[in-house]
Amino acid sequence: MADERTYPLRPILAVSAAIFRDGKVLVVRRARKPALSLYTLPGGAVEIGETLSEAATREVREETALDIEPVGLAGQRDVIVRDAQNRVERHFVILCFAARWRAGELVLNEELDDARWLEPAELATLHTTDGLAEIIAAAAERLARPA
Repeated sequence: MADERTYPLRPILAVSAAIFRDGKVLVVRRARKPALSLYTLPGGAVEIGETLSEAATREVREETALDIEPVGLAGQRDVIVRDAQNRVERHFVILCFAARWRAGELVLNEELDDARWLEPAELATLHTTDGLAEIIAAAAERLARPA
């Protein structure tokens, strides 16, 4: 699958989840490129036949062993990485969900090398992907709205 994601013919649709538990949000550190060593949200590519919510739930379960309840979209990100010749090496469109933790304890897969439950204000102490604090703030706001 890595070959399909490098120099793709079209953008790759992906999802992530800002998961809240007891007022804290889960951030994970990527153990692989393109976001190697950056803290971000768990997530990944949408598979054929999945809804966005199903994909977010599956990706979080695969990466962290957690069961979540996606509540709604909190934002989106475009990740476009160009090589030295200015060719598009990677292009992801990521839809970010606000989610609640439902069950499970953290068990990281090989794509991640750290995970932390943090107060949103603590994000400033970490090296994160672009726009992470804004997405988390939007997710917190989305979760605070009445159903």
